[in-house]
Amino acid sequence: MSCGHFKVPIPKNEPVKDYAPGSPERSELQETIARMRSATREIPMVIGGREVRTGTLADCREPHDHAHVIGRFHQGSAAHVADAIAAAQKAKPEWAAMPWEARAAIFLRAADLLATRYRPILNGATIVGQSKNVMQAEIDSACELIDFLRYNVGYMSEIMRNQPESGAGVWNRLDYRPLEGFVLAITPFNFTAIAGNLPSAPAMLGNTVVWKPASTAVYSAHFVMQLLMEAGLPDGVINMVLGSGREVGPSALVHPDLAGVHFTGSTGVFRQMWRLLGDNIADYRTYPRIVGETGGKDFVFAHPSADIDSLATALVRGAFEYQGQKCSAASRAYIPDNLWPRLRERLGDEIATIPMGDPADFGNLMGAVIDRASFDKLAAAQREARESADYEVIAGGESDPSKGYFVAPTLVKSADPKSRLMSEELFGPLLTVYVYPERDFLKTLRLCDETSPYGLTGAIFSRDRQAAVIATEELRHAAGNFYINDKPTGAVVGQQPFGGGRASGTNDKAGGIWNMLRWVSPRTIKETFVPPTDYRYPHMWAQGERR
Repeated sequence: MSCGHFKVPIPKNEPVKDYAPGSPERSELQETIARMRSATREIPMVIGGREVRTGTLADCREPHDHAHVIGRFHQGSAAHVADAIAAAQKAKPEWAAMPWEARAAIFLRAADLLATRYRPILNGATIVGQSKNVMQAEIDSACELIDFLRYNVGYMSEIMRNQPESGAGVWNRLDYRPLEGFVLAITPFNFTAIAGNLPSAPAMLGNTVVWKPASTAVYSAHFVMQLLMEAGLPDGVINMVLGSGREVGPSALVHPDLAGVHFTGSTGVFRQMWRLLGDNIADYRTYPRIVGETGGKDFVFAHPSADIDSLATALVRGAFEYQGQKCSAASRAYIPDNLWPRLRERLGDEIATIPMGDPADFGNLMGAVIDRASFDKLAAAQREARESADYEVIAGGESDPSKGYFVAPTLVKSADPKSRLMSEELFGPLLTVYVYPERDFLKTLRLCDETSPYGLTGAIFSRDRQAAVIATEELRHAAGNFYINDKPTGAVVGQQPFGGGRASGTNDKAGGIWNMLRWVSPRTIKETFVPPTDYRYPHMWAQGERR
């Protein structure tokens, strides 16, 4: 066995490739996309390192061309969840006993594989399966996932180095144990990086995992699993179970050996899970750790001094990149009446130029929303905006599901600052604006804080420093990630740890050490070198007695 205080490679954020015309990465990615589209891939579950096929198949379809099936995946049942839990528990002793630096090496190798050979594979899968444009795929499924893998190893090393002080004659140590049981990771469709991070972060620290990816992102999840297995992940450490959340989730959530839940998804689903955990709290071997990142109704707030050009760009990018399907996407804006006439014209002109279509066409900024249910919800919101006297549609407002689930970028002005479109999460390319009187800056800040139940991301645009200071304080709990003169999206691992409070989750900050600390259960060890041999203390001695 090797011995030493090992230093892991210092993590650095993965450089973003630009995929410019004529670049080798552009050609390689286009060839990969063409291969993926030319065949229908069969996708099994992976339990205990084995591919599991049930014969009960569901389709992976391109959202921008929903008649085109790129994959078919085998759906599991409660019995397969039980098998996955058993596999995780079987793998646990050997995996937990593996030196932390040996576990780290597996994930560092996965990061290097993704930075090279797997880069076009994960990017291509995300483009065709989740309708991301090339830049959104690159910063997600390549760079952010690479960053999660490398930085989390660095955080693990930092945790291991964090040890207590020792007094005279005593050696105090902290033993960072994995949780006692298995971790359930439930991942969303919108970020491939999250799909890779939620199961891998607990696994690094010696936990074993049952992973349920979103059915609308199974195609890219399949390649994430392949990446981890090729990097050397032992059988049973991460077990990928596919199928309906209603079928797969409950049986894992009530299992006595559940030790933790790592979740990203809707607020409603998270609350149902928490309720189920509470109802069964007496049945668990240990209190499960609950880590969740849920919804958002994220804001951009403009001070009367804000720069129009930077504000307009932030709103367009923040609201409409990846079709607004980010929990951090700008979906409500507060604009002072002195800026609104110019901003309205600028936004209308900009939105009219946004190209939307097949993301494999690198000239498009927007693709389609993920599925029919999402399309129907957004089309209904557009219809409400067109028909209600409370709203004025400034730009967009159209939708067309005939070939793909395309929802046009839509800008709506709301007369009511607490209207449904100003307060409810819609998860799509719909930005609602409230125009406030210039003199009511402070009053409207407080209105912004109280309007939505969420607390994920937000931004203030101001060239007045004191106004930025006031907004930062007034909106202190309104956003776990707060931006000054920048859009409220695009958090970078290691730079802006991500997460929010209120109805947006437990704020355990993915991309920071705080999240990793949730997956260890420290044990304090005190060793006394020369223990006492008499129970009596000096105050109990007789006069003149010495010992």
